[in-house]
Amino acid sequence: MAIPRYRRQDGPAFLSAGFRPFFLLAAFWAAVAIPIWLIVLTGQYQLPSKLSPVVWHVHEMIFGYGAAVVAGFLLTAIPNWTGRMPLQDGPLVLLLALWMAGRFAVMFSAALGAQSVAVLDLAFPAVFAIAVAREIVAGGNWRNLPMLAALLLLLAGNLLVHLGALGVAPTAEIGNRIGVATLLLLISLIGGRIIPSFTRNWLAKARPQISAPATFGAVDRAALAIVALTLAVWAYQPNFAVAAWLELLAGLTVGLRLARWRGHATLREPLVTILHIGYGWLALGFLLLAANHFVPILPPTAALHAFTVGAIGTMTLAVMTRASLGHTGRPVTAGRGTTTIYALVTIAAVVRLIAPLGGAHYILLLAVAGAAWSGAFGLFVLLYAKALALPRARDGVGQPI
Repeated sequence: MAIPRYRRQDGPAFLSAGFRPFFLLAAFWAAVAIPIWLIVLTGQYQLPSKLSPVVWHVHEMIFGYGAAVVAGFLLTAIPNWTGRMPLQDGPLVLLLALWMAGRFAVMFSAALGAQSVAVLDLAFPAVFAIAVAREIVAGGNWRNLPMLAALLLLLAGNLLVHLGALGVAPTAEIGNRIGVATLLLLISLIGGRIIPSFTRNWLAKARPQISAPATFGAVDRAALAIVALTLAVWAYQPNFAVAAWLELLAGLTVGLRLARWRGHATLREPLVTILHIGYGWLALGFLLLAANHFVPILPPTAALHAFTVGAIGTMTLAVMTRASLGHTGRPVTAGRGTTTIYALVTIAAVVRLIAPLGGAHYILLLAVAGAAWSGAFGLFVLLYAKALALPRARDGVGQPI
């Protein structure tokens, strides 16, 4: 693996690496956007957006929050892949400004006009995709071209949402599904790299008597192919004739893949265990999609929230906390605060999943799920802001967060 070079940086530490501002601002937006959504849902506030409340809610969680986390991850990972210097200072500020302009524009799109909003919101994913393409090509890092393809899919999905707002075509729903599917595909791909790797490293140090996770092989290749096909069908035509069987197969193969990674042996370290839990939500989401075709006990939104609150919410927090600890020189272990973050996002996912069964208590359960979600991300902001804002500490120095 190439070793990144770092130019001398005289500016604030907060702008020394992409994960610092993007993880912090993404978490802040995730914590704030859900209360806004709940207030809109209960009729106490009218959203000043041209997008419908549901479309806005999904759009901002995927193309707002999710895209920011992807940016923070890739801006940190790509220098490791290519050996080239990371984006810092001015260029990083430009990307941040474009992302924030998009959030403002979409929120107030009823007053700004759909065309102006589309330009403002699409500027960030377009510029970021160009920046990533430049780094991959310049570094000759062809192995990670799928990351660029994922960014282009996010751009395409976002574009379809805006085309719907412009009245060109009713494409907002499919655009949002493409966004969700892309993030899930990234979880399947990147999770398949980091989960067994981090598990193997931790077991070798803490529990060497336990056998290591299975290495990448035929099961993993089959799972990735099945997941990609299933997500493509779901994004384009969720009621396609063979969709249920593909979703069932995807859920089973993802579950089989996860079972081979020795997650049960990592319970002593929440920082590792949470990765397995997040990947487990991916398997459950596919199984719930399939079950909805055969025995529709829960509404289709149950599977969607297993994917979004469960898989995306949990996995992104798992990656954000681990990367923030490691790259700021803190002990790479979960303290009480970080463990509480994991507990809150898990509560949010479980309660959101069962909320439709609550009858008259549906809104109350939504509020509980929303409070747990905002609590998880708000706590991340409170606990990690100092580490993300200050220069890197000496490796392993200090108490776990």
